[in-house]
Amino acid sequence: MNTRKLTTAALLITVGVLSAHLISIPIGVSRVFPVQHALNVLAAVLFGPYYAVVVAFVTSLLRNILGTGSLLAFPGSIFGAYLAGLLFLATKKSIFALGGEIFGTGILGALAAYPIARYLLGAEVAVFFYIGPFALSSIVGAVIGYIIYKLMEQSGVIKFYHQQGGR
Repeated sequence: MNTRKLTTAALLITVGVLSAHLISIPIGVSRVFPVQHALNVLAAVLFGPYYAVVVAFVTSLLRNILGTGSLLAFPGSIFGAYLAGLLFLATKKSIFALGGEIFGTGILGALAAYPIARYLLGAEVAVFFYIGPFALSSIVGAVIGYIIYKLMEQSGVIKFYHQQGGR
């Protein structure tokens, strides 16, 4: 087990859970949360798809337990985290993590949110209702995550992290 990786993942989860009180935008029965999308991009480029999914899932779970998220946080974060990590793993280019987060959350996560909203939350919405809000939130958050990653890369933090056994 890699202690540095586990600790960094826990830090990202903590940022996600604590910032949920500060930045979330209610839209219907969902709350769009740009910080989660930034964290998904960071987790994807630092860890790859599997740890990124774990970070997204645990953050969503804790937000739901604490009352700062909805059930839609799960498809709204997990699909983007996985696709961002997968595309980064395949290309080693952080811009693809950004695109994976936007498509994974904005399209796939939004479509996966529909049955949850309809059958578990009782929301009568059109199947494409969540695409706009999820896409907007993921674009804003993914760009922020990408910028943070690029700043970390330019400052040497990413290189140092990897040299110390971060991945």
